Amino acid sequence: LNFTEWEVGVDHFSENTMATMLQRLVRPSVMTRTLAQSRNMSAASCGLKERLAELIPAEIENVKAFRAAHGNDKIGEVTVEMAYGGMRGIKGLVTETSVLDAGEGIRYRGLTLFDCKEQLPPAPGGTEMLPEGVFWLLLTGEVPTAEQSAALSKEWAARAAVPTHVTDMLNAFPSSLHPMAQFSAAVTALHSESIFAQEYAKGLSKDKFWEATYEDSMNLIAKLPTVAAMIYRNVFHDGSVAAINADKDLSYNYANMLGFGDKADFVELMRLYLSIHADHEGGNVSAHTCHLVGSALSDPYLSFSAALNGLAGPLHGLANQEVLNFITGAVEEMGTDAPTDEQLVQYTWDLLNSKRVVPGYGHAVLRVPDPRFVCQQQFAEKYIENDNLVKLVHQIFRLVPDVLLEHGKAKNPWPNVDAHSGVLLQHYGLKEMNYYTVLFGVSRAIGVLASLTWDRALGLPLERPKSMSTEGLKTFLNVN
Repeated sequence: LNFTEWEVGVDHFSENTMATMLQRLVRPSVMTRTLAQSRNMSAASCGLKERLAELIPAEIENVKAFRAAHGNDKIGEVTVEMAYGGMRGIKGLVTETSVLDAGEGIRYRGLTLFDCKEQLPPAPGGTEMLPEGVFWLLLTGEVPTAEQSAALSKEWAARAAVPTHVTDMLNAFPSSLHPMAQFSAAVTALHSESIFAQEYAKGLSKDKFWEATYEDSMNLIAKLPTVAAMIYRNVFHDGSVAAINADKDLSYNYANMLGFGDKADFVELMRLYLSIHADHEGGNVSAHTCHLVGSALSDPYLSFSAALNGLAGPLHGLANQEVLNFITGAVEEMGTDAPTDEQLVQYTWDLLNSKRVVPGYGHAVLRVPDPRFVCQQQFAEKYIENDNLVKLVHQIFRLVPDVLLEHGKAKNPWPNVDAHSGVLLQHYGLKEMNYYTVLFGVSRAIGVLASLTWDRALGLPLERPKSMSTEGLKTFLNVN
């Protein structure tokens, strides 16, 4: 073996870790070559930071004037039920990047997802919008040109290098450690690269907070596909990871490092997936967590790592796995993956009457079909033929909402984003369900880090809501 070309990395590890590492001994150190190539790339500015610097002063004055004129105006009431019920419905956060409307779905800076699909530039030869365009839009409120989007792709590729201590840590993890735990740990370890933390320790002035946050956010987003692909390849395959292609967009590089770069339709799916999962206003667990932790002036690496831990929860990022398990279980119980309409309706009634639910249907805010579901449905109709599980998802969408309405207990009988994503990934061969939330995490970074940059630009303070005990509430309400 030529140890300059092959990876060993067994220093300072436990006996079990050494055994794990030795199992990976005879594999090409593509990652090592990737890092060397990445470090040699020039991180020329795409112009996004400069455009932000032009926009921020006016927005600071806009917010300052608005707060001075209307700071004492009331924007809602808080009930006891809201306090016990997860604070749902309380208007208590400001998130500039996106707004979720119950009747329309998410809007990125005022644009619906369907607007974004029409207006944001695709990759050369591609058809789907890119996360590069989404990030530019979320930060500036402006639709980038194809040239600006391509320049951002190049800048992310140039920033993609992952430090050796993080790759060593990932290679040392046992494959039994959940991919999301590995992902969160790796992002925390990337704190060593934080420009914000380093500059803050030197006395960084408040008006420069946003610049350091922006630099950390750009670096972190650029590194996430490599980190995420390493986890996938280590846990489920041979550990080899392809090199970053500086001439390709982030989604292509991610798909290629996962091992699917030769599937053009899967690359397009990644472009769509990473774009539509990027942001969902500020109240969901991952977005709120990133904002909350960031409000303590924790750097973007620590803030996003915390967000990933929230995303890993069964009630947030794991929902698409539950949907996929439901669909495969339904196929097994019905005895077919191509049921008649009558069979599916009867199965749904039997399900509901046995006190079970239909996963993927219903949303805390939405009262219409989730536009993210619709985007994926449109993708499937365009690219996929003769997949019975995909057809079953569409059949469920056509039939089940009426059953849920007749049943009477569902406030929102419509599908959310998780009702579709799993079967698309299964179709293209990415079948490892434990990994799906990592995909979600790569995407969600685009939205929450854009929002975190604006938090620092606007000087938003430490978040510190008031909590009360049950006895305190009773006393406040004069309840005996």
